[in-house]
Amino acid sequence: NYVTRGDVVSVLAPNVPAQYEMHFAVPMAGAVLNTINTRLDARSLAAILKHSEAKVLFVDYQSLSLATDAARMMQTRAPRMVLIHDDPHHRDAELGTYEDLVRGGDPSFRPVMPQDEWDSIALNYTSGTTSAPKGVVYSHRGAYLSSLAILLLWEMGPEPVYLWTLPMFHCNGWTFTWAVAARGGTNVCIRNTSASEIFTSITRHGVTHLCCAPIVFNIILNADPHERQPLPRRVHVLTGGAPPPPTAVSLVEAAGFNVTHAYGLTEATGPALACEWKREWNGLSASERGSLKGRQGVAVLSLDGVDVKHPETMSSVRRDGESMGEIMVRGSGLMKGYLRDTSGTADAFAGGWFHTGDVGVIHPDGYVEIKDRSKDVIISGGENISSVEVETVLYSHPLVTEAAVVAMPHPHWGETPCA
Repeated sequence: NYVTRGDVVSVLAPNVPAQYEMHFAVPMAGAVLNTINTRLDARSLAAILKHSEAKVLFVDYQSLSLATDAARMMQTRAPRMVLIHDDPHHRDAELGTYEDLVRGGDPSFRPVMPQDEWDSIALNYTSGTTSAPKGVVYSHRGAYLSSLAILLLWEMGPEPVYLWTLPMFHCNGWTFTWAVAARGGTNVCIRNTSASEIFTSITRHGVTHLCCAPIVFNIILNADPHERQPLPRRVHVLTGGAPPPPTAVSLVEAAGFNVTHAYGLTEATGPALACEWKREWNGLSASERGSLKGRQGVAVLSLDGVDVKHPETMSSVRRDGESMGEIMVRGSGLMKGYLRDTSGTADAFAGGWFHTGDVGVIHPDGYVEIKDRSKDVIISGGENISSVEVETVLYSHPLVTEAAVVAMPHPHWGETPCA
C-alpha cells in the first residue's frame, strides 16, 4: 500500500532481471516507472529524484554508494530505497531487498489497470548538456504503439531470443522491454557489454536479436581472437544513436549480423524512423549498401508522419537529398510532454510537429538522412558544413576507429571543422 496510482517509482540498475520485471510490476501497481541512467553523477541523480518526486528508488548494489550520496544532496525528502542484489538470498536489514518484496507479494493481487490509454506509464529524463535534464512522460498508448511498430518493423517472429546490449534505462530499452514479452521471447540480460559477453551469450543462448548504439560495433569488430566465437545463425541488429559509419556497417554485416538502422530520441518513445530495406538494393556493392543503411529512413507505423522543414516558415524542403532543414515528426506515439514544463512542451510541438533539433535532408524516395544536430552545424565563411559528413569521410580510412568533428573558431572563416 506504500505505492499508489500515479506515484513515481525509480530504478537505478543495469540490465538485470529485476530491471526488466519492474517494467511490468510498476505499471501493474498503477505507478509510473522512472528508469535512471547508471552513469550519472550524484548531483544529476539527486536532481532527477527531486524533480520526479520519486516515492521509491530500487537501486542495484553496484550503484548503492551513488544513490546514498544523491539522497544526502536532496533538499527534499529522499525516496525510500530498496536494494537489488544478484544473490536472491542476500539480506539488508536497513533497506530491505527486491527479492524480499517478491517473496512477500500477494499472489491474488489484481493489477491496477489504467483508467485511460493516455495515463502515464513511464518517465524518462533527457541528458542535459546546456540545461537541467527534462522529464519526458510516456503514455500507455505511446508505449503500446511503439512496441507494435518495432515488432512490425523488424518482423520479429514468435519466441525471439533478445540480448540486452541496449540499456533498459534508455527509453525503456526502445520499448523492447514490452515488445519482447508480447512475442513470448526470452530476455538475455548482461551487466556489462563486452565482446566476451556478447559472443558468449549469442552462442550459448541462440540469440536472434539485439539493439545497440554504433559504439557496440567497435566492441564486436575489435574483439580479441580468443573472445570471438562462430555465430550459430545470423543475428538481427537494430542500431541507433549516432549515425553509423557505412564502413562499420559493412564490416559488422560481414561478421554475421543483419543491421537495420533506426532513428529516435527520448521524446519519440523509441524509434521514430527506420531504414526499411529495399530488395533492389541487394545487388549493390557492400559500400553502397552500407551508405544506404546509414540513412535514418521512413517513419515507423506508430507515427502519423515525418518531414524535413524550415523551422521558421514550417515549409517542407525539396526532396532532393541536398536541401537541409529540421527533421520533424508527429503522431500519438510521441511523448505526452515534459513533466511540469508546459512552455517547453509547447515549444517542442510548435506548429503541430515535434521539433527534433536534428538537421537533415529528404531523398526523392522519401527516406530521411540526418546531417547534423542544429547546434553542431559548422558555419564556415557563411556556408553550412555537416560534421556528420566529415566524420563519414574520416571513418572510411582503415586506421580510424572513432571520429568526432566539432567547430573551432577561425580568424578568417569564423568557424572551421576540427577533428
